[in-house]
Amino acid sequence: QVQLVESGGGLVQAGGSLRLSCAASESIIGLNAMGWYRQAPGKLRELVAAITSGGVTNYAEFVKGRFTISRDNAKNTVLLQMDSLKPEDTAVYYCSVGLWGGRYYPSNYWGQGTQVTVSS
Repeated sequence: QVQLVESGGGLVQAGGSLRLSCAASESIIGLNAMGWYRQAPGKLRELVAAITSGGVTNYAEFVKGRFTISRDNAKNTVLLQMDSLKPEDTAVYYCSVGLWGGRYYPSNYWGQGTQVTVSS
């Protein structure tokens, strides 16, 4: 059973950048897809970005052009580069393992989350 550990969250001013990292306990080469979700207080968890084993990426409209998802198979890591951050990006960000079938389908494997806070 794969374990996921997120890191890289923190406090940043609007317009700043953060890079989140998700380290998997086993090789990610065989994983069909991985994704980043976020959940703000009082809101539902929402998909931010996903990446397939072949490197195909998919982004939510609200982060297109600002966030970049990538994967480093050698390090069993999925990264989320977040630029031009806005206060509304404030949330707990979660890494997940899933499947890609026209859209991203998360599995039951989630990390513990990392807090991102963007001040205005």
